Amino acid sequence: MRYDFGSDNTAGMAPAALEGLIAANAGPTPAYGADPVTARAADQIRRRLDADAEVRFVFSGTAANAIALSMLAWPFEAVLAHHAAHVCTDETGAPGFFGQGLGLIGLPGFSGKIDPRALQSALEEPEVSHRQPPAALSLTQATEYGAVYSVDELRHLIEPAKARGMGVHLDGARLANAAAAGFDLTQIARLGVDVLVFGGAKAGANCAEAIVMFDKSLARRVDNRLKQAGQTASKTRFLSGPMLGLLESEAWETGAAHANLMAQRLAEGITVRSPFVLAHPVEANTVFVRMPEATHARLNAAGWACYRFDDGSVRFVCSWATTEAAVDEIIEAIAGLD
Repeated sequence: MRYDFGSDNTAGMAPAALEGLIAANAGPTPAYGADPVTARAADQIRRRLDADAEVRFVFSGTAANAIALSMLAWPFEAVLAHHAAHVCTDETGAPGFFGQGLGLIGLPGFSGKIDPRALQSALEEPEVSHRQPPAALSLTQATEYGAVYSVDELRHLIEPAKARGMGVHLDGARLANAAAAGFDLTQIARLGVDVLVFGGAKAGANCAEAIVMFDKSLARRVDNRLKQAGQTASKTRFLSGPMLGLLESEAWETGAAHANLMAQRLAEGITVRSPFVLAHPVEANTVFVRMPEATHARLNAAGWACYRFDDGSVRFVCSWATTEAAVDEIIEAIAGLD
């Protein structure tokens, strides 16, 4: 393999995350999240969000999303989300599993952003006893197609949902990339988001994500819920330590900014040097290209890993570790295809 552009999960841990992990390993400390490393990491998250919130660290984004949604909807209710959202397409029914049967209702919208008209239509659907009524709205920032919601775009989705008494979840697996693209993190709580998944793995941590509960009533017995779900780490500092390393060094932001820059470089090179067109605007760290299946297969066979996505386009993902040299080499490889 020449380079793996299939996902930002293919990158290793960022140096600052590794340093945070090593620092967390020094000496004995209280277990189950009662340690100072975890407290400092939680404070770093609250500072970025400029909000008071309960923070818990878990092993995966799938668990974080699914447990968060289970806080917002009963088993006989459903969650509205973009039809391409990770919770709908890539979590093997985990929201329904953790939520004991809660449903998902997919909504359309370009580049992974929910169309406000589609949301309004779903909200106006009459409730009948034979279908799961929507009780929560799930949003993704940045979206699965690399788009970044503006504050106003989020407001126009959140306000009508909240007006109907619904809870709001934000999947922030690539929140660092959205922030690097100019999204103001301090607006999340002010917009009315109840629970946020604050991404760590794609930003350079190990497998750590944080569940951030702005609505503190959601934290009632949350530790019992996490324990039952197998998401309570006895040595929580090894989840929070890498996150702390990223956050205190600001590598969470700078790594995402670098990934976004590499995606822009890749998109510009493909646009200028190749016959292929972009399928979506490049606003974060992902590039989607319209490419025939045979051409994609040739690129993979040449050692360039990239992934055919749900809409049929080919996805290239840049990370904190992506180099200019790797980007320039794959641009040359793509330019030689037809």
